[in-house]
Amino acid sequence: MSEKQKEMSFLNHLEVLRWTLIRSSLAIFLFGMVAFMMKGFIFNTIILAPKDASFVTYRFLCSVSQALGTDGLCIDEIPFIVQSRTMAGQFSTHIWTSIFFGFIFAFPYIIYEVWKFLKPALYDNEKKNAKSFIIVSSLLFFLGILFGYYVITPLSINFLGSYTVADEVKNNFDLNSYTGLLKASCLSAGLIFELPIIIYFLTKLGLVTPEFLKKYRKYALVMVLILAAVITPPDIISQVIVAIPMIILYEVSIKISKIIIQKQEKEKEKENTKVQKSKP
Repeated sequence: MSEKQKEMSFLNHLEVLRWTLIRSSLAIFLFGMVAFMMKGFIFNTIILAPKDASFVTYRFLCSVSQALGTDGLCIDEIPFIVQSRTMAGQFSTHIWTSIFFGFIFAFPYIIYEVWKFLKPALYDNEKKNAKSFIIVSSLLFFLGILFGYYVITPLSINFLGSYTVADEVKNNFDLNSYTGLLKASCLSAGLIFELPIIIYFLTKLGLVTPEFLKKYRKYALVMVLILAAVITPPDIISQVIVAIPMIILYEVSIKISKIIIQKQEKEKEKENTKVQKSKP
């Protein structure tokens, strides 16, 4: 292949990538427009719900606490108000929150576009797994979003909203700060839940093996605990609650990596057998 052909091939890849980004951005924009028009439902029912002491997570923790013979996890109120202190604060938050929801709703389509971009570099048997890849990736992402919304967010809001350094200091949080915490908690959890998919591709590329993951399991556990401490309030219960699914995801990733390696070894054996049979 000539240098000109290589250059055209590279430029063609850039063109495909450009249209992949354009279509993905357009999907986010369209879903974001839908979310923008659902302002009442988005903010009253979803965004501000974890601020209410009657939120489902708080009621569940209270039920668990009472079953153990104590009311330590029951709360009557979360003592802070959410306010906007800039002229364009509410409108700006409305736009960025709509884009955030647009990304969440468009995630399956974005994954589909990524798959289309990677498709030419895949084997025929891998191309057949497109639907499974999109479904599993989307399912893990949505599970992570739900985990971030129903677990990380209420734990963080309850702790930070009730924390005071002195009785004279009152908690009145800016709208951007409140929504920023919620969005960061949900999005980080959604991306963390994609760990099995990431390990899948790293194993396919030969960058990760199950032996490597097992060898560094203890270091991964430390990293999980540190990450849990960063994205949750500084109390041991919250950190353990968040760390448990991360550890499970890591163990699942080891199993996935092992299955992929076994399949690759079987394919190599078949190829070697064919080569040996073809020899005179």
